[in-house]
Amino acid sequence: MMAIAEFIRALPKAELHLHIEGTLEPEMAFALAAKHGIALPYPTVAALRAAYRFRDLQSFLDVYYAGTAVLRDAGDFHALTAAYLRRAHADGVVHAEIFFDPQTHSARGVPLAAVLEGMGRALAEGGRELGMTHCLIPCFLRHLSADDALRTLGQLLEHREAIAAVGLDSAEAGNPPARFAAVFARARSAGLLTVAHAGEEGPAEYVSEALDVLKVRRIDHGVRSEEDPALLARLARERVPLTVCPLSNIRLRVFARLADHNLKRLLDRGLCVTVNSDDPAYFGGYVAENYLAVQQALGLSRADIAQLAGNSIEAAFLPAQAQQGWLRKIRALAAAN
Repeated sequence: MMAIAEFIRALPKAELHLHIEGTLEPEMAFALAAKHGIALPYPTVAALRAAYRFRDLQSFLDVYYAGTAVLRDAGDFHALTAAYLRRAHADGVVHAEIFFDPQTHSARGVPLAAVLEGMGRALAEGGRELGMTHCLIPCFLRHLSADDALRTLGQLLEHREAIAAVGLDSAEAGNPPARFAAVFARARSAGLLTVAHAGEEGPAEYVSEALDVLKVRRIDHGVRSEEDPALLARLARERVPLTVCPLSNIRLRVFARLADHNLKRLLDRGLCVTVNSDDPAYFGGYVAENYLAVQQALGLSRADIAQLAGNSIEAAFLPAQAQQGWLRKIRALAAAN
């Protein structure tokens, strides 16, 4: 029988909640800053890493958006994406659905084409060299206006072949999903799938709104759905996936301790819960580290871990044949361990 950490890494899994800008490790930030002649507001890698102590989502976003200043050209996005893919592959990720924030980069004068060129080149290499599949999901910043999101969507549709879906992220409090109804309606009419962050710092009501108004296929985070028993029953009945990010939830004070996390309760209620890393450079762990942390804190069984991996494949925007192939491999590995 494999050790639990080995078992976790061996399981084929999809990562469905990963912000590529959130994989910017301090060492790469300093290397890119030197490349572009940018002075970071921290003297050393250690000082920058020490800044990753957050009070809440907004305090994280302040550091996160400052870090993106070093991402200037296609080569930077290639390096960032390639580094993530290597790390994810080592964790057993076979399919990655990667978020990025086009408005963050366009506001700094970085062309969307450069972002997509760099990421696309790395993703193509990851397919050839690592056997990984992917989807790209640009997210609209909910603290900006819906008009700005619509303009961004228009630019994205010029590169329709590169993206599979659109999402909604950034500061949730006071920014309900319904503000972006027209944006998501236009995206759906163009054939794009939709997802949205909801129920992290925002209330369970935002989860319902994302489902009913934005017509999303998945809820990113969604842990506050537990506040509404009727919503929980709906999520279980409709198998709406929740892309939960345990270590992120602790770093951003959604839960005080990992032992308090509701992932196991949600799983036991029959919800399609998945485990993801969110912004792993900032939150202290990539996907396998998130699996291992919740396994230890919540006493998850190997069957629970295999269920979480299976849920990630079920929730992924993958063809049915590919899903079935990975699910068979998960079942076989679970049966042998």
